[in-house]
Amino acid sequence: MKELLRFSAVTLFPEMFETIKSEGVIAKAIKKNIIQLETVYLRDFADNIRKNVDDKPIGGGDGMVLRPDITEKAILSVKTDATFIINLTPSGKVFNNSIAKNIAKKSHVLLLCGRYAGYDARVIAKHAHLNLSIGDFVLSGGELPAMCFIDTVARFVPGVLGNQLSAELDSFENGLLEAPQYTHPENFSGMKAPDILFSGNHKKISDFTRKEQLKITAQNRPDLILEHWDSLSRQEKVLVEKIWKFS
Repeated sequence: MKELLRFSAVTLFPEMFETIKSEGVIAKAIKKNIIQLETVYLRDFADNIRKNVDDKPIGGGDGMVLRPDITEKAILSVKTDATFIINLTPSGKVFNNSIAKNIAKKSHVLLLCGRYAGYDARVIAKHAHLNLSIGDFVLSGGELPAMCFIDTVARFVPGVLGNQLSAELDSFENGLLEAPQYTHPENFSGMKAPDILFSGNHKKISDFTRKEQLKITAQNRPDLILEHWDSLSRQEKVLVEKIWKFS
């Protein structure tokens, strides 16, 4: 049986994690003792009266840089031989489900939540195993990316979701975006749910769903289509090319 997955977040704003710890899927997983989430307050390791943890960048530049000596103390306070350390930064590799699945197999993940101009590069080079970004945009700190990361990774930990099939049917799992979903009432504002979904024919429904996935992915994420182009059937390629031609 896999041991509990423990998340540690080095942060200047530990209170930001209270919502994810008290509401939703992550909170339930914590109560079930499937995962653990702790925060490591960086200022607790400051060596000065004012509890400053940053300093001006050497060589000049905008912003302040988080000191490597203080950051290292925070890291070592929770690090074990099994700890996998991730620095959350816009300059990192873009996070995805494939990475999340692999991380979900770890026993302890330590997340470095940067602020200001980020961490001194030396402490990252010494301790971080991976630099990750959640997208091509910049936030004011690493706390929100950390919570996105935790929520995504936790979905692949057995027992976190009520139905593990939910994670397997989500967007990106077969290289495509998730197809549109429908529920009752059958007719809403003059728009009726697709007739084929009422047919009871699982093969036709599956084919319809696949076609809808191809449509929405071709329209919104052509990069994903190209990445999985060789796995598409001839008919699927023709459908995608028609969508691109008239879009």
